[in-house]
Amino acid sequence: MRGVSATHAAWAGWALAALIPLSFLALFFAWPVVALVMRGFVSDGTVDLTGFADVLGRPRTWRLIGLTLAQSVLGTTFALLAGLPVAFLLYRRAFPGRSLLRGLVTVPFVLPTVVVGVAFRSLFVPDGVLGFLGLEETLGGIVVALVFFNLSVVVRTVGGLWERLDPRAEQAAAALGASPRRVWWTVTLPSLAPALVSAASVVFLFCATAFGVVMVLGGARYGTVETEIWVRTTQFLDLRSAAVLSILQLVVVAAALTISARTRGRREAALHLVSDKASAQALGRTRGDAAAVAATAAVVGGLILLPLGGLLLRSFQGPDGRIGLANYTALGTTGERGALTVTVWEALGNSLRTAAWACAIALVVGGLVALVASRRPRRTGARRAVSLLDGLFMLPLGVSAVTVGFGFLVTLDQPLGIEYDLRTSPALVPIAQAVVAVPLVTRTVLPVLRAIDPRLREVAGTLGAGPGAVLRTVDLPLAARSLGLAVGFAFAVSLGEFGATSFLVRPQSATLPVVIFRLIGRPGAENYGMALAASVVLAALTAVVMMLAERLRGDHGGGEF
Repeated sequence: MRGVSATHAAWAGWALAALIPLSFLALFFAWPVVALVMRGFVSDGTVDLTGFADVLGRPRTWRLIGLTLAQSVLGTTFALLAGLPVAFLLYRRAFPGRSLLRGLVTVPFVLPTVVVGVAFRSLFVPDGVLGFLGLEETLGGIVVALVFFNLSVVVRTVGGLWERLDPRAEQAAAALGASPRRVWWTVTLPSLAPALVSAASVVFLFCATAFGVVMVLGGARYGTVETEIWVRTTQFLDLRSAAVLSILQLVVVAAALTISARTRGRREAALHLVSDKASAQALGRTRGDAAAVAATAAVVGGLILLPLGGLLLRSFQGPDGRIGLANYTALGTTGERGALTVTVWEALGNSLRTAAWACAIALVVGGLVALVASRRPRRTGARRAVSLLDGLFMLPLGVSAVTVGFGFLVTLDQPLGIEYDLRTSPALVPIAQAVVAVPLVTRTVLPVLRAIDPRLREVAGTLGAGPGAVLRTVDLPLAARSLGLAVGFAFAVSLGEFGATSFLVRPQSATLPVVIFRLIGRPGAENYGMALAASVVLAALTAVVMMLAERLRGDHGGGEF
């Protein structure tokens, strides 16, 4: 009887661990999105589905779908190719300044999209440094900017697991006469497959839903499903067309998640994980190091430092054209002609407070999702339920921020009959940011938990450890390093979140990305200079956050994916 009751208690615990994040997803994502979509299909109390035929019958719709898929596939492919050598160097080799370089690689991921678009546009214009390439208002220019954004996803996703791989399998293959290339194809690459697929799925979704970059770099000649949703919603109030496009976007996202899950399911296996020091020192130096150094130098120098360096230099160019600190001094004001209601420094304080709350929410919800999704139940139905849970929490990455933001405004006036307008609550913005950050927390922690050999849990259970003790003694120690990275990612992403926040934040509590966007959109050289200086501040803060996350991870035996 005691065994039966313990089994029931374990099942109840896992059910509760799944119910909490599912309730969060249902209340703060599914409900707002579905409510807004239904408004586009319900007219005078009746369902009207003629919008599908109308929207799908437009050649423009299929052109936008084709462009969206093209930029997503190209962006994902080049991000993987550029990120692999960087991941090898930063996570399989130890050298002075490695933490600094890791932080630098992460900065682009959390920069406001509009600011990055402006930075690249200044490079691509005819008189810019890269003007000779003819990338202005082209698909190629957008893909370059998307690779800039998503490089850190690949580096940290693949590098985090690569750092923890036991090198003895590679050493054994080499001892048996396998060439370095054969070791790579037969041992290393299959071991990295779960992280590669996870990274590819995240990058694909980010590329498919890119908004600010396409708006700035695409100009009038280039658009995607995401930008079309924004145009139809904000400029034409055409909720019917926006609803159809949102569903099409969800279909693309669901297809990508399904392919990712099936590929991961076929390739995942229990991996032997070791400390990063052991893996970095055991392999020693190889001939591939020189190639990795060269590739990393090209990627970091040409793809990261060039646009960031240009942004930094231009931030010191004052309204009068002189080099100085005028733009930074002006951050304590509300801008030219009262462009802002708060100063940039006040907006920074708002961002820090909001990001801290968002990070806490995302860590709890995302950690529970990763914990449940990492289980390997024996029953087929349970395995499918776990896989479905994993896929559901990737959906926020593939839904338009416009849809989510407007959905909040539509549904959260008195949620669940509670006589309180949640839209007026300061908690709404960190909740919206947490919705975006939860998938990243899950994707950071999940591959490491899945890589734990289940025999470790079985041995602990055999020795009398209950489910809680197994979590404390097996899962948490191995996942500790990934949890540290998850905190850094969630906090940094919340600092730079712009899409949903721009629809929900009040002028007096504006965050730093919202303030930057407003400064860029207001006339005046002083406002534009302040926007550049504020962007540098945000970039520097992000780098500090990620470097602290690296140090706080400690030296536990786990890793991030």
